[in-house]
Amino acid sequence: MTTAAHPLVVRARQLATGLLGPHAERVDQEGVPASHVKALKGSGLLGVNAPTEYGGAAAPPAVARDTAEILAGACCSTWFVLTQHYTPVKLLASTELPVRERLLGPLARGELLSGIAYAHVRAFPRVPVRATPERGGWRFDGTVPWYTGWTLNDVMLLAGVSEAGEVVFAFTEAREQPGLRPTAPMRLAALSAAHTVSLELNGLWLPRDSIVLRTPQTKFAQVDRPRNTNASPAVFGVAYAALDLLEAAPEAKETAGSLRSRLDEARREAYALWDHPVPHERIEERLAWKLRAHDLLRTTTTAALVAGGGRSMALGSRAQRLAREAMFLLVQGQTAEVRQAHLGHLSEIP
Repeated sequence: MTTAAHPLVVRARQLATGLLGPHAERVDQEGVPASHVKALKGSGLLGVNAPTEYGGAAAPPAVARDTAEILAGACCSTWFVLTQHYTPVKLLASTELPVRERLLGPLARGELLSGIAYAHVRAFPRVPVRATPERGGWRFDGTVPWYTGWTLNDVMLLAGVSEAGEVVFAFTEAREQPGLRPTAPMRLAALSAAHTVSLELNGLWLPRDSIVLRTPQTKFAQVDRPRNTNASPAVFGVAYAALDLLEAAPEAKETAGSLRSRLDEARREAYALWDHPVPHERIEERLAWKLRAHDLLRTTTTAALVAGGGRSMALGSRAQRLAREAMFLLVQGQTAEVRQAHLGHLSEIP
């Protein structure tokens, strides 16, 4: 079976064309609605990387990438809410701790949607959230700067760093509770629709059976590094959506054709590195193709703005939405290493 014919890819395309794409401009202004989340939960896409014995699809990585591309290209805000779900599922599938049996099935089957509250761990040695053993469980204190999907998610994967330099990952309900308070929703230049808040933690206590992983920060960084040096499928999804707009403008067809061939090459090379059997090897190549993909993302979305002329300045313009989503994707999941490489790359552009 080709990737294009995989049931989850077909389902993602149906959702993109029948629901997400037609409402993307409204969602961009008003927020991802609960009805979108309900549609995602019923689609099977929440279990794309989950084991079949728990109700998931255990789909190949290429299928997960294709579904991400399709959904991000249709409505990046909805994709961003959904993509938070996959790391919690992956962690649960890799553990033998009790929390696996409690949560993996409901998450894999789409009964629950999970968010993540751990990107701040990448700021180490700065520790925005401290995890401290207390009363047979763990206490979390500090600030989670970014949490996406608030009011849409059912549970969250939270992480803090202990005094010993250990990263502690635990699950809790995604709601206000003793020791956990959200800020008001953030107003952002792009993806305000994704229900992003900060979380203030002041003595949030979680029992031992909520823990899914404890690992040294150095080991976490080694595993996390390839994820952030690989080009994101969402980058290609938004860039291809911009190319579709360009191709609809008669005067831009030649430009669109040239950009599409370059984007196809970047996608091919970037995904070959995704599939390399040793994730922490060829980091420089991964990063080079990530930056190449970002160049093409900026170019394709800028071209769509230019082709749209003055109409592109309207908030309801698809070209403008894509350009703002592209701006967001330039910094999404950014680490100090990626930022430094990206700035160095930009300084060399004529």
